[in-house]
Amino acid sequence: MSEEPRPFRCEVSDEVLADLKSRLARTRYPDQLEGAGWDYGSDLAYVKALCDYWRDEFDWRAAEARFNRFPQFTSEINGEHVHFYHARSPEPDATPLIITHGYPGSVAEFLDVIAPLSDPASHGGDPRDAFHVIAPSIPGYGFSGPTRHKGFNIDKAAAVNTRIMELLGYDRYIAQGGDWGSAISSGMARSHPERVIALHINLIVGRPADPANPLEGVTDEERADLEWKRNYDLHEAGYQAIQGTKPQSLAYGMTDSPAGLAAWIVEKFKTWSDCGDDIEMSFTKDQLLENIMLYWITGTINSAMRLYYEGIGPGRASMAGFMNRIETPTGHARFPAEIRPTPRVWAEQMYNIVRWTKMPKGGHFAAHEVPELFIDEIRAFARPFR
Repeated sequence: MSEEPRPFRCEVSDEVLADLKSRLARTRYPDQLEGAGWDYGSDLAYVKALCDYWRDEFDWRAAEARFNRFPQFTSEINGEHVHFYHARSPEPDATPLIITHGYPGSVAEFLDVIAPLSDPASHGGDPRDAFHVIAPSIPGYGFSGPTRHKGFNIDKAAAVNTRIMELLGYDRYIAQGGDWGSAISSGMARSHPERVIALHINLIVGRPADPANPLEGVTDEERADLEWKRNYDLHEAGYQAIQGTKPQSLAYGMTDSPAGLAAWIVEKFKTWSDCGDDIEMSFTKDQLLENIMLYWITGTINSAMRLYYEGIGPGRASMAGFMNRIETPTGHARFPAEIRPTPRVWAEQMYNIVRWTKMPKGGHFAAHEVPELFIDEIRAFARPFR
């Protein structure tokens, strides 16, 4: 099929919504030990409350209007279907900015930042900070639909993003991302440094300058972060092991059960956000369900998890990103609840760091959780490169 971008609108049939409500009404919930809370995974009482709200109060048509607020397009690139937002700024000198989400997020994360980034003058900002905003759905996620071929990994996702920018006529731009979006944006900078004028990432990786002395140059605060990360990996990384090895087995339950899908996703939004012990200090039920709905209506939880299999599964993880330093000017926003804190001295082995911002609050889904802080950070980072 042609690569020519085609206009797209989110339009879900009444039959799909009726089926969803029926499934929610017939959910068979598991037991939970008294006092367990979130210790064993998603809390039963919270999942029930969320699913009851989903069934009885959540207004998908209002959410659908939010998704359709900005121009959307689809294309066929390298054999995969891809969806993306393209919000052109009214400012003629705006800088192109491609922002990429991660797992288990989606373009729903960006619904509150696209307008202020693309049209700051209409949102109390400086028109000189304007961007043409491009926000793709990673192939295999949301409106892009399931991936079609084995081996679709981070490098191929980066190539898709690069081709989107070519199709839109942008030959110089800033790339930004978190989670998988960080790796994909980094891949774009690594492959096409002549096009990516600057790189900004939330989640950043690195390596010690001297493996024999890995803590050289690491601050006391960063040492505490590394200890926190070791504890995180011990207690919170089971999802990654499953999705990197046998995602298909897990996908049957979540593709068939909306409650199962919600429980799997919402646990990450709680654990990876700066919410204390109350997820709704960071996200409303509507925000959570907008994101979950993108997985449900498109049937993409399997292909979304499959990116772990293709990207970091045993024997399949590419080491190119750990061997080749990215010389593109790079900014990093360190949100306090980010799940993979990396010492700056390690990150500098892999990136040309020109900005390192310690953010006052927020977590892994920064644009979704603290959109104002995210917007301010991206604007400040981009100013020297306009």
